[in-house]
Amino acid sequence: MGRRLRYIPPGGCVVEVTNRTLQGRYLLKPSEELNNLLIGVLGRAQRLYGVTLHACVVLSNHYHLLMSVDSALQMAQFMAYFQGNLAKEAGRLYKWRGPFWHRRYQHVLVSEEESAQIGRLRYILVNGCKENLVSSPLDWPGVSSTQALLAGHQLSGIWIDRTLTHAASAKTKKDRSRFVQSETVSFSPLPCWKHLPLRVQQQRVRELVAEIEAETAYRHQAEDSQPLGALKVLKLDPHDKPLHPQWSPAPLLHCVSKQVRDALREAYGCFYSAFRQAADRLRAGDLGAVFPEGAFPPPRPFQHPIRAPG
Repeated sequence: MGRRLRYIPPGGCVVEVTNRTLQGRYLLKPSEELNNLLIGVLGRAQRLYGVTLHACVVLSNHYHLLMSVDSALQMAQFMAYFQGNLAKEAGRLYKWRGPFWHRRYQHVLVSEEESAQIGRLRYILVNGCKENLVSSPLDWPGVSSTQALLAGHQLSGIWIDRTLTHAASAKTKKDRSRFVQSETVSFSPLPCWKHLPLRVQQQRVRELVAEIEAETAYRHQAEDSQPLGALKVLKLDPHDKPLHPQWSPAPLLHCVSKQVRDALREAYGCFYSAFRQAADRLRAGDLGAVFPEGAFPPPRPFQHPIRAPG
């Protein structure tokens, strides 16, 4: 099955982006060092490419980002930088060589509906609890936006210039700190909450967290179980993987009403149809094939050398 086209409606939209590590291995296992490096990579990617982040969470083998992007190009550049550098830093820290990600990231369009946007924020907050790892979103020891959204502050991490570090290592090992830079990750309110005062936004996040904590406690009481706990999460071997991984395919859209869903599906369908027609023409040798605005055209077909007759 071919990969889904990267489509962002004209004018931009909110998207939820996710990916998981190769075979679901715990290569993103929280630690103080990885948390600092991860935030540094995410903050630098945000600063370079200007995406608007609304929420994030990074579990031991996958992550979720909720953000607003202007175009598919902006999203692709941001994600290439974030995933590429995170794989290098985590691979270096946990001594992992070879492919890091299971596949290309998946993005899901989130409609302008308030219920849809709040629903995706809640889904990100509940990560860690729904996997029976912690009893509260605030207990997750890895990178998460929960505390930042409640307190209205940024996440702070570090970026290490590996190019300069490598060049300097051949000459001297002194004062490596000059290659370390501070980076921050900032969060903006959901588009549906932009008109609300900050204290109201924080209160609504607090209410979502309280709901999740109550639901998690009720589930564990009903099942006579308890979460794994942050301390055991920190002791996981990053090269291990779940015995019975459970993943479901990502949908195309996150919508509430049928009317909005149908409209977005129709827009994507038109984009897909125009892309396929142009791709078929290009494959047939028409180098002037025009692809829809906002698309990533495939590479041109190989040009065979013209052989002289005889």
